[in-house]
Amino acid sequence: MILMNDSIDVRYQHTLDYLFSRLPMFSRIGMAAFRKDLTNTKRLMEFLDYPETKFKSIHIAGTNGKGSVSHMLAAIFQTAGYSTGLYTSPHLKDFRERIRVDGNVVSKEFLIDFTEKIKPTIEEIDPSFFEITVAMAFDYFAQQKVDVGIIETGLGGRFDSTNIISPEISVITNIGWDHMNILGDSLEKIAFEKAGIIKENTPVVIGDILPETEQLFRRVATEKNAPLSIASAKRQAISWRWEKHELVVEIVQSHKTDHQLYRLDLPGIYQTKNLVTVLEACSQLKQQGWKIEETDLQKGLSQTKKITELHGRWEVIHAHPMIVLDVAHNVDGIKMLMEQIEVTDHDHLHVILGVVKDKEPENILSLLPRLASYYFTQANIPRALNGRILMEQAQAHGLKGNVYTDVNAGIKAALARATKNDLILVCGSIFLVGEVSIEI
Repeated sequence: MILMNDSIDVRYQHTLDYLFSRLPMFSRIGMAAFRKDLTNTKRLMEFLDYPETKFKSIHIAGTNGKGSVSHMLAAIFQTAGYSTGLYTSPHLKDFRERIRVDGNVVSKEFLIDFTEKIKPTIEEIDPSFFEITVAMAFDYFAQQKVDVGIIETGLGGRFDSTNIISPEISVITNIGWDHMNILGDSLEKIAFEKAGIIKENTPVVIGDILPETEQLFRRVATEKNAPLSIASAKRQAISWRWEKHELVVEIVQSHKTDHQLYRLDLPGIYQTKNLVTVLEACSQLKQQGWKIEETDLQKGLSQTKKITELHGRWEVIHAHPMIVLDVAHNVDGIKMLMEQIEVTDHDHLHVILGVVKDKEPENILSLLPRLASYYFTQANIPRALNGRILMEQAQAHGLKGNVYTDVNAGIKAALARATKNDLILVCGSIFLVGEVSIEI
């Protein structure tokens, strides 16, 4: 029970405790929290007087990169002078990271008041945690009168709670192997679920296309009369380099001779693909009348992390030895991470690894280098695979290491062994990265 004379921090903590304990949460329990219909979300929107109709939006789905693309777009729109809402999930440290306006997290007061207002409906329809957070975000964006809301799907798209908006544009970054227990056991089935965000007469940008998925996307877009553009067919990143902790990317556009250089404060080389997707999305939005200048692109992309506080994407938190945090957690994400490691100077690699049970760890483990030292652990959530079980599975792939109670114990052990030219990588789960708190 929340008492009005409690401090705001106490009331906020009580509210979080209620939300976390009362609502089924996918990040904690997995499949049991996923609802394969939009009934509850529609009921919540009706109760809130349809906030999703009170702001313009951009909808983003995809297996990998949708978080980075969402944050890049938010930074660009904010730089261009638009009041910008940003909804992403899950959070790393604080729940309020999921809902931002102009870079600032949702206020504790709003979160408390919203939860009190929505409690009777929670008790009546028993929604999931994600359904409530989507409703909270949309209500906040409507209240704040944002010019545009950048909306990232949770997983899938067709039955995702965010899929009640009528966006200016839909963006699907890519299709890969993830959440197969929910989305399907083939790339075509996964693509079908993601394609669920394509709306009638609404442009759609596909970042990276695959032979297995291209025909499906073209068919769905044709059925819905949605103009389709393939970002990777319009632009290419022909070179990149690191310069002062920034990624400098050279972009060439089809049928144009001049090249553009972009500086990104997100230094992972996999951001080259996300950059191409963002540029095509902005090009389409400019055709719709949104005022986005080249200077807005340049400044927004160079300050995405600073403006939106995006973390966990090849994030260097210490030098000598270099310690990197990356939320890569599926096959395609780990593949890109391994490519990054290959071009990063280091003597020996130390990997602090933790995964969740439903991510098919065997497929991830088969991609990891045998010559590294491993520190197996787990995040403090029920979905996490026990570190000892992970170690036993890893040993079958020739990966050697020990088990540690948590991620910070693993980092501490790696630091004790590493020389100044070594590389320490924390990866395998966004929840693992979110628990990093060690002071170095």
